[in-house]
Amino acid sequence: MTDLLNIAPRDKAEILAQALPYIRRFHGKTLVIKYGGNAMTDPELQADFAEDVVLLKLVGMNPVVVHGGGPQIESALTKLGKKGEFIQGMRVTDAETMEVVEWVLAGEVQQDIVGLINQAGGKAVGLTGRDGGLIRAQKLKMVDNQDPSKEHDVGQVGDIVSIDPSVVKALQDDQFIPVISPIGFGENNESYNINADVVASKLATVLKAEKLMLLTNTAGVLDKDGKLLTNLSAREIDELFADGTISGGMLPKIAGALDAAKSGVNAVHIIDGRVPHAMLLEILTDQAYGTMIRSH
Repeated sequence: MTDLLNIAPRDKAEILAQALPYIRRFHGKTLVIKYGGNAMTDPELQADFAEDVVLLKLVGMNPVVVHGGGPQIESALTKLGKKGEFIQGMRVTDAETMEVVEWVLAGEVQQDIVGLINQAGGKAVGLTGRDGGLIRAQKLKMVDNQDPSKEHDVGQVGDIVSIDPSVVKALQDDQFIPVISPIGFGENNESYNINADVVASKLATVLKAEKLMLLTNTAGVLDKDGKLLTNLSAREIDELFADGTISGGMLPKIAGALDAAKSGVNAVHIIDGRVPHAMLLEILTDQAYGTMIRSH
């Protein structure tokens, strides 16, 4: 970010004044933030992210953080000599892998994020889907891409049955910032690893969030010529799916985002997490730092 010390006082005031209408509009509103990608692995971007979350809380918004941790899980499994197996892009999660997923996500990754936010002056609290009965899940049924009559067993990978947000609301009302690991529990108390984008999208819907923000390693949704599409309606996204503009790794992310937009979340932002303070700039300025999907 530009060094503020070199900015004239009047320009500084202009920058702050520009943020005022946004602070007023989103005061008291819930923002669900999916934290991942470079923003989660680069130390400087990690610090920027933590500062942004704390600032949003201090100006009266209610940020809720949902995090992933694919690379961290991968390196923990490698250390144990376990080879990751994937079917249709989904990690096969046997009982031993699930144990690793739990201690990496709910232990190491989550507590790192909690620590960073607390260091930046916030009060973060780590939760998994077990806490307060937050995320009930069931085994994901994965149908084969080529043969719909065939199902793959991907182990303890979960599908959300329901979300009970009361623990999140209680923390928000008490000035805490919830940091959620995407682990759900089944009816026999078994654990499930759930896609973090899916958890964030569903949570945003259940909390009736004003915004869902997905930090990624891309500039946002690009058109066929690679140009950034900054503002899309849910209907336009459907058309981009249909003509194949959106494909690959973006598919699950956008599918969840689209569900949230259609289910009452006012705006979904797919943000370039490689840009310092991108989240803050997206919320508090007129400048677009990714793609916004409007609900209507």
